[in-house]
Amino acid sequence: METYLILFIPILLLSMFVQWRFRNKFSKYAEMQLNSGFSGKEVAEKMLHDNGIYNVKVLSSEGQLTDHYNPADMTVNLSTDVYYGRSVAAAAVAAHECGHAIQHAKSYNWLQFRSNMVPIVSISSNLLQWVLLIGVLLIAFNGPSIVLGIGVVGLAIITLFSIVTLPVEFDASNRALLWLKNNQGVMKTSEENVQAKDALWWAAMTYVVAALGALANLLYYASMLFGRSRD
Repeated sequence: METYLILFIPILLLSMFVQWRFRNKFSKYAEMQLNSGFSGKEVAEKMLHDNGIYNVKVLSSEGQLTDHYNPADMTVNLSTDVYYGRSVAAAAVAAHECGHAIQHAKSYNWLQFRSNMVPIVSISSNLLQWVLLIGVLLIAFNGPSIVLGIGVVGLAIITLFSIVTLPVEFDASNRALLWLKNNQGVMKTSEENVQAKDALWWAAMTYVVAALGALANLLYYASMLFGRSRD
């Protein structure tokens, strides 16, 4: 338990701070209207077309912070506030999601690798909680460690997925920021570009914290497994 607390309390506190900071930044920049007056939908469509992509639809999705690119049906899905919004935040998020569409069109290796992992991660995530619980209980009663070993393998897959997500997200943001910087018709001032970069940086930090949490979780259960193996 002491090891668990040492690993997770700092990461939990860091995660809470990053999430708070990200939402604070998003709310702040959502109130700053673009001088160009572009909506998130218009930003997305322009970025896609400027990159020669005409087979991806830009759709509105319910909820907040539900923005994502779906390679299966070739859609950029923007939350209502982003889709209709005409703010710095809306433009930054819309451009970021289009960054993923450009990755897909250009067969970006990390995106392909991540997409191939999705089915495996989905299965692992659904079963993992029960596998780990059963594995820990078996060890507690001097049972076999194979179940916990299976759980550790599942955690390793999820951790790898979290780590692979990092270059995918950072690259999408870099593509978005470069395009916004080169399209002064969308963002007319350098200040707007700085604000967009700030918003996307804090969004990226949420993925960094998630990867750290997954790694800490893996290390904790792996130490439990290998500690038992040495006994």
